[in-house]
Amino acid sequence: MKQKLQKVADWHLWIHLFAMFVVFILLCLGVKFGLDFYTHHGQEVEVPNVVEMDFDKAKILLEERGLKIAVSDSGYNKRKPADCILAQLPDAKALVKSGRVIYVTVNSTSSPTIVIPDIIDNSSLREAEAKLTALGFKMLPPKRVDGEKDWVYGIISRGRRIGTGDRVSTDTPLMLMVGSGIVEEEEMTDEYIDVDVANEEEVLPVEEPATAAHEVLTEEEKPDTHDRGN
Repeated sequence: MKQKLQKVADWHLWIHLFAMFVVFILLCLGVKFGLDFYTHHGQEVEVPNVVEMDFDKAKILLEERGLKIAVSDSGYNKRKPADCILAQLPDAKALVKSGRVIYVTVNSTSSPTIVIPDIIDNSSLREAEAKLTALGFKMLPPKRVDGEKDWVYGIISRGRRIGTGDRVSTDTPLMLMVGSGIVEEEEMTDEYIDVDVANEEEVLPVEEPATAAHEVLTEEEKPDTHDRGN
C-alpha cells in the first residue's frame, strides 16, 4: 500500500515539474516575441529626405513611413522660407526602426537678435569691428566724429544711436562713430589764442588810464595860462 502511494506521489511530482518547465518555456517565448513586437525588431524603414521641405509636409511624409518628427533647433536663412527644414537627424536614406523620431532644424520667421557688447568708449575701431563681425553683424563705413583717433564713441543702427546691452537683428547693418583725431589740435590752438588775448587785455587797461589822465591835465592847464596872460 505504501509503495503504491509512493508511486502515485512520484507521478504527481513529475507532472508538476513538467508543467513548470512548459510554463518557463512559454514565458521565455512570450518575452522574446513581445520585445520584438515592441521594438519592431527586423522592421527597418528608410528615412526620406525632408530638408528644404515645409514642416507640415515633412510631418505628413514621415508619419506615412511610420516615423515621428520633432523640432530640435531653429536657425535663420533669409533665402529660405519660414518653417522650412534646414537640417535633419538621422540623415536621409538611413535605415531606422519604425517609430523612430526624426529631429529637424526649422528656419525661423525672423533673424536672430544679438546683444550689443561693451565696445562703446571701450575699444578701438579694429577691435570693435572684429567683435561685431564675429557675432554676425554687417558693418558700414565708420562715421568720423571729434575725438581721439580711431576710438569708438558710439554705434548707429538705422539712423539712431544704440547702446551696450541693446538687442539688434543681425540683418541690420551697424555704423561705428569713430574719433577723427583732430580735437587735440583744436584745443591747442584755442589755448594759444586765449593766452595772447589775455596778454593784450592786461596791457590795454594800463595804457588807457595814463593817456586819459594826461589829456585831462593838459586841458586843465590851458585855462590857467590864458588867465595869467590877461
